[in-house]
Amino acid sequence: MITDQHMTNDSSLPSPWLLVDRANRLIQTLATPSLVQLVLRLALAVPFWRSGLLKWGGFLRLNDTAVTLFSDEFMLHLPGGPYHFPAPTVMAFLSGSGEIMFPILLVLGLGTRLAALGLLFMTVIVELTVPDGWPIHLTWAAMALGIMAGGPGNISLDHLLCRVRSPAR
Repeated sequence: MITDQHMTNDSSLPSPWLLVDRANRLIQTLATPSLVQLVLRLALAVPFWRSGLLKWGGFLRLNDTAVTLFSDEFMLHLPGGPYHFPAPTVMAFLSGSGEIMFPILLVLGLGTRLAALGLLFMTVIVELTVPDGWPIHLTWAAMALGIMAGGPGNISLDHLLCRVRSPAR
């Protein structure tokens, strides 16, 4: 890192490189890894949660629209296709369940890597269903992979459970 020694002797103003270094330090202080991981988890949870809420008409009761989407509207765009979803009611139930449960787990930071893996898998299915949505699907995939690689961070139940299980850490 650049130090205060780079200040010019003939001026009381710091060099541009010193200002850049100070700005970088401020940014690093504000964007701690745990905060970044928390925001990443929340950012990935929101679109799936909102989509999941639209599929339910009550506790464990799919609304008619969700089943209709999977039986009539949604198609898998695979080579030789597109193809209808197999077992549309089951697919709607699994999709709606995943879109509710995985975001809850992400927000809590519980089973975080597995929840991110579940949402990555769902993202692949969504991409096969709506191929023109690849810019946003790529963003979801990147967030899921980032969570899977970096873990939940210190602001999570996973971290708390690890500390309780192994207090020496």
